[in-house]
Amino acid sequence: MQLITSPYMSDFKIIDAHAHLWLKQEAVVGGRRISQLPNGRADFMGEERQMLPPFMIDGRNSAEVFLSNMDYAQVSAAVITQEFIDGNQNEYLKTVMAKYPDRFFVCGLCEFREDGFLKKASDLIENGFKGIAIPAHRLPLAPDNRVWLNSPEMMEMFRMMERQGIILSITLADGTTQVDEMKDVIQECPGLKIAIGHFGMVTVDGWMEQIKLARYENVMIESGGITWLFNSEFYPYKGAVKAIRQAADEVGMDKLMWGSDYPRTITAITYRMSYDFITKSSMLTESEKASFLGENAKNFYGFKNLVDLPYIKNMSE
Repeated sequence: MQLITSPYMSDFKIIDAHAHLWLKQEAVVGGRRISQLPNGRADFMGEERQMLPPFMIDGRNSAEVFLSNMDYAQVSAAVITQEFIDGNQNEYLKTVMAKYPDRFFVCGLCEFREDGFLKKASDLIENGFKGIAIPAHRLPLAPDNRVWLNSPEMMEMFRMMERQGIILSITLADGTTQVDEMKDVIQECPGLKIAIGHFGMVTVDGWMEQIKLARYENVMIESGGITWLFNSEFYPYKGAVKAIRQAADEVGMDKLMWGSDYPRTITAITYRMSYDFITKSSMLTESEKASFLGENAKNFYGFKNLVDLPYIKNMSE
């Protein structure tokens, strides 16, 4: 493997284990609407928010724009997961998957808030999706209409995914809310590969119980959104590095993966900044950085033919 260097990183290839793409953002969550506005903004449940960087004026969060960011930041590949707040992007992501098979691992999304999603999940697999995303933190959690991760239809889907080698990308509700349900899923489907996102909602009490799920053989943790969760601290996110160190001491660095939660996180920082606080930290060894930023994701998702990306000097340097 040809290795690459830059002033910002050591000799390893980087993979982003948590990112999003869409051509049009349009969704309803909990009866409240999310829709795109000009200049990268969105009507987010009745509040105007900067959803994208302001130069993305048409609201399109395309693969091509992301690839430009990835190439600049020397990120060789990315996992595209999905979120209810963006709307279902399966049709667009089918084209992305076909056009850029070596750059993106793409997860499909079902309407898990209603019964009958098992057939759709089967269709997604038949259409070539190698992963399925569940934004479980946005599922109804009230006692009278809760969607359980260990419900009969969910468990049947997980067994199907296990049989066919499909990866589950899932983000859980705060703290321990869904941890016991996840334990049931893991124990029922020990061969199902699971990536738990948002680093266990690291700034919320009980986050380490989500991290501990990675003690199971086929469970990984990815850090999508960690810069958002530590936004009040801001760059260089020393608290985030300490949390990564703490999680590694609990489950091993080989169970952790970097994720950016692009594009929402780059309204505050650049894409490169979403990982280079790791490369610049003295709290992790070079071997640990290589594992966290790329090698673990390469092995877990089965990336091959990772692209070599040269460092391009900035005009300001």
